[in-house]
Amino acid sequence: MAKPFYITTPLYYVNASPHIGHSYTTVAADCLARFHRLRGDEVFLLTGTDEHGQKIEQAAAASGRTPQVFADEVVERFKALWGLLAISYDDFIRTTQERHVRVVQACLKTLEARGQLRHATYQGWYCTPCETFWTDAELTEGAACPSCQRAVERVAEDGWSLPLRPAQEWLRGFLRERPDWIQPAARFNEVQSLLERPLPEALCITRPRQRVNWGIPVPFSEGHVTYVWFDALLNYISAPGFGTEPARFARLWPADVHLIGKDILRHHAVYWPIILHALGLSDHEMPRMIVAHGWWKIGEQKMSKSRGNIVDPSVVVRELLHGQPYAADAYRYFLLREVPFGQDGAFSEEAILGRLQADLANDLGNLVHRTLSMLERYTAGKIPPAPAVGCAVEDEPIRQQALALPAQLDTALQELRFSQALEAVFRLVGDANRYIESQAPWQLAKAARGSDAASARRLEGVLWLLAETLRVVAIALEPFMPKVSAAMWRQLGFGSAPRRLSDLTVWPGCPAQQRVELAEVLFPKPEGSSR
Repeated sequence: MAKPFYITTPLYYVNASPHIGHSYTTVAADCLARFHRLRGDEVFLLTGTDEHGQKIEQAAAASGRTPQVFADEVVERFKALWGLLAISYDDFIRTTQERHVRVVQACLKTLEARGQLRHATYQGWYCTPCETFWTDAELTEGAACPSCQRAVERVAEDGWSLPLRPAQEWLRGFLRERPDWIQPAARFNEVQSLLERPLPEALCITRPRQRVNWGIPVPFSEGHVTYVWFDALLNYISAPGFGTEPARFARLWPADVHLIGKDILRHHAVYWPIILHALGLSDHEMPRMIVAHGWWKIGEQKMSKSRGNIVDPSVVVRELLHGQPYAADAYRYFLLREVPFGQDGAFSEEAILGRLQADLANDLGNLVHRTLSMLERYTAGKIPPAPAVGCAVEDEPIRQQALALPAQLDTALQELRFSQALEAVFRLVGDANRYIESQAPWQLAKAARGSDAASARRLEGVLWLLAETLRVVAIALEPFMPKVSAAMWRQLGFGSAPRRLSDLTVWPGCPAQQRVELAEVLFPKPEGSSR
């Protein structure tokens, strides 16, 4: 049996409600998962929440709740958003769940038994918002956190550390053998540059209870809890069953893609492989790829809770896109189309409304509604049979473009180039709209009513080609806009029949005389709009 395609998002920290950055990673992961399911692959999409640490403890205290009650409430907001955005995750792991706690404690025991840990006093700088330690070499006194630019605190803590430098040469060698392991290339170069300098001596993987009580207890040291980043990274092996379900773990591991934001690249591309190496898991294959995407900005500023410039996806979908029956899909489309994955993007209301009007309403929605309306008007709402003599010369470019689409999608999505994949789909949509104008079915219909048999045959050929094009577009959009895809599929008369990538290579694929359904406009004009 083939190994399932295993995709992960980071575990999202529950100190506050989800924002556009969380949704970006998760929508991208869902798109990739849906594409592989469309190919017929078995998929395991993992997401979840990171619920321990000093920041959670402080946020809970400020709200007058216990950390567990506080985390429970925020987790429900994440789950509600994933439901709104049609995220098809296969598992949602929480770091407070017993199944995760058991694995973390077992890993700590393994590292201690293998002599991989050392007990010492750590001195350095700590950024509570990032829950990240910085050494003196990485940060000078008075400087802000290199990651979030917020204030750091000088700490001296007794605890347990995992040495990093002994594994540095091994990690360098691993990256030399796997130059495609970190994407995009700029992020790979960033890690390579980091490894050219000596790493910090060790990664402190515990916190003293007297400073942080909200964490997984260290099984061999009563006065310590597990450092939140060590705890969180282990979700990638705890969820598939490391140490608890050996057969399941052997089938799922390694992860095929870790999708992350670029601000946590060091944790995933340096600490995580060294942790796996120390546990002996590098012999079982490392994760196959880490993809670090860019940030969403408001103007020139990165979004952050401290700046108060966070975009709430629920507000965008329910309020900004109010009245759109497929608002969540429009939001998904904007995230995946607006910027190449890996680069920074700028969010504005004007940008998302512009995509809604130009790409979705004027191009896609217009093509669907015009085609179905003409089928209703000219062929009694039924898809005509394929022309007996095959495609006309003027039809061939559209047919060739449609048949080329599956390979274009496969190439782009294997490399996580979501924007490029959507460009290919919407190139076909745009060409189909221009095809309608050039072929003028309304004129063919007028001639056909005058007993022009050739015009009648040509009218059927044009409408047949448009129906086939909509079928191809509906299938191709499934990973990106699943509800729009399903609506198009239903309106074409396919009902609940499955959509498969292999069907894109079948031409023709619409059954002759299949009844179409002229339903609601996919992307209606807002009330009072002149567009």
